[in-house]
Amino acid sequence: MERVLEAVGRENVAVLDHDAYYRDLSDLSLVERAAQNFDHPDSLETELLCRHLDALRDGRTIEKPVYDFTTHSRSDRTVTIQPKSVVLVEGILVLADKPLTERLDLRVFVRADDDIRLVRRIRRDISERGRSIESVLNQYESTVRPMYMKFVQPSMLNADLIVPRGGHNQAAIDVLIGYLRSLQ
Repeated sequence: MERVLEAVGRENVAVLDHDAYYRDLSDLSLVERAAQNFDHPDSLETELLCRHLDALRDGRTIEKPVYDFTTHSRSDRTVTIQPKSVVLVEGILVLADKPLTERLDLRVFVRADDDIRLVRRIRRDISERGRSIESVLNQYESTVRPMYMKFVQPSMLNADLIVPRGGHNQAAIDVLIGYLRSLQ
């Protein structure tokens, strides 16, 4: 995604990361929050993301939530997002939600090999979220992989463009960049 944003110009793109829309679980204890299945579509407040997309499309500014992955709760802070000619919605469960996919002009599924996805998750969760390797692997086995098989992988059928080999597919990235530049 970084290469796409750089090529199109960050100032020309509003980015909505689906992960920012995790439901606020601050009413639960930290132990209860940590035990939640964050890989199920119900863990996300996608209806708020849809309202935000509608507002941006109507030319209105939104306040995107900020989610704290270490405490599993929403921050009091928000990020102001201005309407742009291109709104990029990213996240692994984006194409699993019909009301959300209906709002998207181009649906892209970026396919990465299983081992690459696991290694990326381990690195991210340890360095950015302060988790142990054991907790990452336990979560992967109990929720991440089963939810990928149940929701994410089948959502590939909702894509207009499938990018194999993830960020290493320069031809597909160039096609996507060309399409996004045409919208400006």
